Amino acid sequence: MSKYKKVLMALDFHADNAEIITTAAETAKNEDAELSIIHVMQTIGVAYNEEAMTHWSNQLGSLEENMRQESRRQMSEVAERLDMAQENCYLREGSPAHEIHELVKEVGFDLIVVGTHGRSGLKLLLGSTANSVLHGATCDVLAVRIYDE
Repeated sequence: MSKYKKVLMALDFHADNAEIITTAAETAKNEDAELSIIHVMQTIGVAYNEEAMTHWSNQLGSLEENMRQESRRQMSEVAERLDMAQENCYLREGSPAHEIHELVKEVGFDLIVVGTHGRSGLKLLLGSTANSVLHGATCDVLAVRIYDE
């Protein structure tokens, strides 16, 4: 009997997602589990003081919409390559760890697959999405080591 029924793959759509995709897809296949994707956009309004950006509002809105479209395109490419249904693709906006935790609660995932660079020192102090996902997760988390070239 399989331990996992629903696997959530968290992608940031940087060039280093291949290992995460491979690991998540193989795990889901081996467990006969349903595989889903989440990508969380950190909007510019969240990343910067929105009040300071008011005179850039038209450009900001356009840039964020372009980011959404590109994220959807990349997610669709991954889903098509893995023969996944589009309803298993989740695009959220906000804090990655928070949005991943919320989706896990909503859908009932029992495994999250996320990438980590395994940084230490100052880079670690600046924050790690994988670390934040791990420490707030209500299910198992598989952290896939990503090696910087």
